[in-house]
Amino acid sequence: MARKFLYLVAGITVLIIAGAFVFRIYGEDLADFVFVPDKEFQEQELLESNVYSNVSMWFARPEIGKGNPALWLPKGFEEAEATRSKSKAAIFFIHPTSFMKKNMWNAPLDDKESQALARIFLRGQASAFNVAGDVWAPRYRQATLGAFLTEKKEGQQALDAAYQDVLVAFDHFMREIRADQPIILAGHSQGSLHLTNLLKDRVAGTPLSNRVVAAYVVGWPVSVDADVPALGLAICEEPEQYNCLLSWESFAEPADYGRIVEVYDTTIGFAGIPRKDTQLLCTNPVNGDVNTAADAAANLGTLVPNDELSDATLVAGAVPARCDDRGFLLIGDPPDLGPYALPGNNYHVYDYSLFWQNIRDDVARRMQSFLNR
Repeated sequence: MARKFLYLVAGITVLIIAGAFVFRIYGEDLADFVFVPDKEFQEQELLESNVYSNVSMWFARPEIGKGNPALWLPKGFEEAEATRSKSKAAIFFIHPTSFMKKNMWNAPLDDKESQALARIFLRGQASAFNVAGDVWAPRYRQATLGAFLTEKKEGQQALDAAYQDVLVAFDHFMREIRADQPIILAGHSQGSLHLTNLLKDRVAGTPLSNRVVAAYVVGWPVSVDADVPALGLAICEEPEQYNCLLSWESFAEPADYGRIVEVYDTTIGFAGIPRKDTQLLCTNPVNGDVNTAADAAANLGTLVPNDELSDATLVAGAVPARCDDRGFLLIGDPPDLGPYALPGNNYHVYDYSLFWQNIRDDVARRMQSFLNR
């Protein structure tokens, strides 16, 4: 029981603080004491370009069958074979923060606790994409939780180091897949932060952008004016659109994200202009378009996890969705999905599971539109 309780506490703590810009809400002094490493940043040895040829460097890739978290499906789930694309996409998925220790700035690849938690995240998130093809989810030396909770230069150094691993993994991914294979990019939280940089550095202004079916930048704020112009893809304004990107951040009502906006408004976007007062990209994952509303009846399936987070049941009609004036996704009254909702009715950790079936359908639909182009 004690061990189970410790895992529960660790899980709740990670989920509460891992989201973008949330650190200012909870008090910098307490966060610094509990989570921020008090050690100097240690430069990470650069990974060799062929390191990701080792299958063990991946949580998910086509060769991995047993234990592949991206192949998970909810209990009792059945899907018509016709729904699956006959031409497979290659899906590159970057998992969110799962390392919370303060003894180092970047997670070692052999840290068992963070690796186990990453697999739980991938089951509920990356699994939505397996309808369209093969999911590739790399292990990487992610920045520790404390990197998001400090203004020390070491925090950014840790994020930069983690991103270098993601780049190496992505470049290997590109060498492995077919030269004409459709690509889907996705991530959550820290993974989506790295994905925005990946879009800027590897997709924008290159022929690769024509192969991207869609990019799902979920759980990380994207400014319509200050970020999107530098990311190389248009906004997904219609459900059948491709070569485009989606993003949302989920809050139940009443939503309290005032402090998040305060911090967000102090930053500069990828396009080189301030994000202050700019509109967030808000995709409604129920409808597959932007800045709209959908009744709960249109939600085809929310993942409701069991107490051990070892399985989940798909429940239809549970949660509505609408974009508010600033670009946050509101989901009505707080749904009972377990103990991981964050202060302010922030449902960050459930960004994918709230709309799992609709996201799955969205991926399949955009893939089919891409193939029919």
